[in-house]
Amino acid sequence: MTTVAGIDVPDSRLAREATELVREAASPTVFHHSRRVFFWGTLRGLARGLKADPELLYVGALFHDLGLTERHRRSGRRLEIDGADEARRFLLRHGIAPDAADLVWQGIALHTTPEIPRHMAPEVALVTAGVEVDVLGIGLDEVDEGAREEVVALHPRPDFKRRILAEFTDGIAHRPHTAFGNVKADVLDRYSPGFARQNFVDIVLDSDWPE
Repeated sequence: MTTVAGIDVPDSRLAREATELVREAASPTVFHHSRRVFFWGTLRGLARGLKADPELLYVGALFHDLGLTERHRRSGRRLEIDGADEARRFLLRHGIAPDAADLVWQGIALHTTPEIPRHMAPEVALVTAGVEVDVLGIGLDEVDEGAREEVVALHPRPDFKRRILAEFTDGIAHRPHTAFGNVKADVLDRYSPGFARQNFVDIVLDSDWPE
């Protein structure tokens, strides 16, 4: 078993197959980001006194952006649902109990929804906590500098800010309606020419109700 920043990386058959599935499907930017999310989520959990099942958190972190990849982004649904559904199918095939697989589904499905995951089970909350550190820098102060350096040495961040924004754009520009109601609308507003942001007020006022 590999230990990084004091964190034991899951090394079961399930974890190894999850790693290979995502490594094959995703770009290096998304793969390294997803692995870092596992470490940041685990470390923030330790800082908060939260302990998730390591294997479930690992799969949640690895699959959370799978919906951005060429292989998994053609459903027309939200990228979060693409990754969540694939993770749940993967876990059920490996004999994981449905309730546990559903926790992973929730963690992935909600990772672009601010604050709500924080109030849910650790397997849900810590996926978002890891994403917050890696993409937004939120909670970076909860990660010891030595641990940070060790994780980034294993999974580097070359020009990560611009590259991950490009990955977001490429993964959702063809389905802009799915960005409504979450933070990805900001990405399309900045990087996708012709994107027209939906407004909740307009949807209410333009509904089929006659009044």
